[in-house]
Amino acid sequence: MNRILRYTFLLLCCFFASGIFAQNNTNTPTASNSQDSVIQLYGVVMSADSLRALPGASITIVGKGRGTLTNEYGVFSIVVMKGDEIQFSYIGFKDKLAIIPSNLTENQYSVVQLMVNDTAYLPATIIKARPSREQFERDFVNTPVPNDKYEIARQNTEMAKLRVMMSSLPKDGQEAVSQQFRTQAQKAYYAGQTPPMQVLNPAAWAEFIKAWKRGDFKKKK
Repeated sequence: MNRILRYTFLLLCCFFASGIFAQNNTNTPTASNSQDSVIQLYGVVMSADSLRALPGASITIVGKGRGTLTNEYGVFSIVVMKGDEIQFSYIGFKDKLAIIPSNLTENQYSVVQLMVNDTAYLPATIIKARPSREQFERDFVNTPVPNDKYEIARQNTEMAKLRVMMSSLPKDGQEAVSQQFRTQAQKAYYAGQTPPMQVLNPAAWAEFIKAWKRGDFKKKK
């Protein structure tokens, strides 16, 4: 009796195992079914109004992150799957969606996609003329025009401006060294004797006044 029950239990286990294996084989797609779902999609993208080829149009597979672009003649080619949604987009045109049929019997599918212009309306611009010719001439003459670099350089070479710059700007390195040499030569000329008094010398007074205006006698921090 125990042997009969044991054989019966083994037969039931084999039956359930075979049923589960058959169910798994039914749900798992075969390599041949996967290959049959691959479709070579090719076609051309053109404008709907003039049938002009659209180079550089974007063709993307929705949700899969893959795509391609049309060539200079608007032709494209891409590998897709049955049932995929294909999005066509181009600047200045409305986007288009196309679905690959699931009941295709061949592994190639062609499409001619026409794109419709996407009209953009800009705000209105009103252009008004001058009220009169006299006002235009007055504004044209009286409008200040800033000086360019060439005009500024030409003004800096005027003799009057050069004189003002020579009297107001401090001495550069070469001028300062020349002044120091002249001072030393003057001291060496009167070495061993009393130098003449410069109180009544107009040139000395003029140099003193210039030095006072420049601020040479101010205390330096």
